[in-house]
Amino acid sequence: MQKTVLGLNLPTDPRWTDIANKKLENILTDHAYCEQKAASSCISLIVQYPDKEKIVEMLTPVVAEEWCHFQQVIEQLKKRGFKLGTQRKDEYVLELNKQIKKGGSREQQLVEKLLVNALIEARSCERFKLLSNNLVDQELKKFYHELMVSEAGHYSNFLELAKFYCPEKYVNERWKELLAVEAQIMVRMEIRGDRIH
Repeated sequence: MQKTVLGLNLPTDPRWTDIANKKLENILTDHAYCEQKAASSCISLIVQYPDKEKIVEMLTPVVAEEWCHFQQVIEQLKKRGFKLGTQRKDEYVLELNKQIKKGGSREQQLVEKLLVNALIEARSCERFKLLSNNLVDQELKKFYHELMVSEAGHYSNFLELAKFYCPEKYVNERWKELLAVEAQIMVRMEIRGDRIH
């Protein structure tokens, strides 16, 4: 199977970018909410695991960065005369969250959440790369290139934290399982160029 950005098993269908070019307002609105949810997810991990010093140390700056991205996306909407629309259900994230294993140690539960977050960042990074390469809007091309680099860093943070709290062999095996499931989710999902995921 062809590997793609950050080791994902399945690349995005090229038709996604074609649709995205025609639906910038929808893409930007959905992206804004993705950044908001990413910040909220990191806050949730910090609140659930305040005793894990490395979680607090590494994810606190990510919260600030994701919220800054939210503000930047709002600015991009305003520049184009668009308004922030209503939030839509993120079926991709909902499907990934269903894959979180129940039970196990507290650390294994933490690893499940970290790996799902890493997957979301990896797919976002892949989509941002596509937007940076293929959008007609030159300013947005540059904007998404910068965000792609940032998302890759967040992906690395989540994997590093997972390997800090559980044995690397366990994390690597679970990561491979989740990559395979994520590819299946992508195959089943409708191509929606009006959304990031």
